[in-house]
Amino acid sequence: MSNGVNRFLGDTLFRTVIKLAVISFVVGVIMTALDLSVLDVFDSIRDFFLRIWDMGFAAIERFAAYFLLGAAVVVPAFLIIRLLKFRR
Repeated sequence: MSNGVNRFLGDTLFRTVIKLAVISFVVGVIMTALDLSVLDVFDSIRDFFLRIWDMGFAAIERFAAYFLLGAAVVVPAFLIIRLLKFRR
């Protein structure tokens, strides 16, 4: 059982909890510096979907633009991370 949990988490439970705590703290500091709250994030997500609903098919173009913009950052970062892990 423990081996399956470790494989799912990618590390031991304790180390995963510590990593998540550190990352959560850093993200909290950044969000505070940007004057964002959790409710602001949820409101932005809700407003995004409401704009999609209100704009109809023009929203598909905006969604595609968001998707491509995000993919332009995420996909290369993912590939770099995988290549660095592959070398180990």
